[in-house]
Amino acid sequence: MCRYIPTTMLLNKQITAITYKTLTSKVITTRLYNSKFTKYQKSPSPSSLDDVPDIIESNVVSENEEKKKIYATKPLEEVVNQVSLKSSSVNKIYAINEGEINWATSFKGLSQEPFSAEACKILQLPIAKIDVEIKPDGILYLPEIKYRRILNKAFGPGAWGLVPRSEPVIINGNIVTRDYALVILGRLVSLCSGEQTFFGDDQIITALEGCKSNALMRCCKDLGIASELWDPLFIGEFKTKNCKAQIVEHIKTKAKKRVWMKNSDNTPPYPFKLSR
Repeated sequence: MCRYIPTTMLLNKQITAITYKTLTSKVITTRLYNSKFTKYQKSPSPSSLDDVPDIIESNVVSENEEKKKIYATKPLEEVVNQVSLKSSSVNKIYAINEGEINWATSFKGLSQEPFSAEACKILQLPIAKIDVEIKPDGILYLPEIKYRRILNKAFGPGAWGLVPRSEPVIINGNIVTRDYALVILGRLVSLCSGEQTFFGDDQIITALEGCKSNALMRCCKDLGIASELWDPLFIGEFKTKNCKAQIVEHIKTKAKKRVWMKNSDNTPPYPFKLSR
C-alpha cells in the first residue's frame, strides 16, 4: 500500500483539484475532479519531504490501481456542448414505457434461433471484389453503405437498427468511441464498440456518425458479412492481383512513404503525390 498526502485543495462550483504527494514515490499525481470528466496529469517531484505541507487529508490507494495505465478521457458532453448538443445517460435519452424492451441493457433474442435460409444466403454471399477498397496502410475494407444494403436486402428496410448502449466518450482528445447493439427483427444480434478519430471540435458531428458506421461494420462480422476481409488468404490474393504499393511524397513536408492503392487508381490520396 502506498500512502498519499494531499497538499493542495482548490474547490469551486465546477472543479476540485487535489495534489497528492507520495512518501514512497518521486511522482506527484494531480487529479482534477469534475462531475463530467476526470483528467490525470503528472507534476514534478518535491525536492524533499520538508516541502510537504501539513496533512489536509489522507487517502489510501491500492497498488493495483496505481499500476493501471490511465488515459485522459472525458464524456463527449464536454465537447459537443460547444456545438449546441446535449448528452445524458442512455436510459434517460430513451424513455422506456412499461412492458417495452430497453435495448440499452436487454439481451433479448441473442442466439435464439437462426434467421431464415433466404436471409442467411444473402448474408453469406461472397463480396464483389469491385466493392473492396484499400486504405493507404494496406488494410482492406468494405464501405459501410455496402453493409447497410446487404442488411436491407436480407431483412428489409426498417427490420434492423443500431441501438446505443453507452454514452459517447472521447479518449486522448481525438478519438470518440461508443458501444452499440445490432437489433434485427426484434432480436439482439451483436454488441461492439465503434470508434472514430477526429482532429477538431468542429468535426464532432461527423466523428459521431463515423463511430456509428464503424460499429455497424464490426457487428456485421457476427453475421458473416464480408468475412473474407478477415481471411489472410483472401487478403494476400486480393492485394497481389488488385493492388499496388507506391512511393509517394507529402505535398507540404516532402516526406516520402509507401502507400497502397488499387490498380485502377492513378493518384494517391491527399496530401500525397507520386514521388519521382
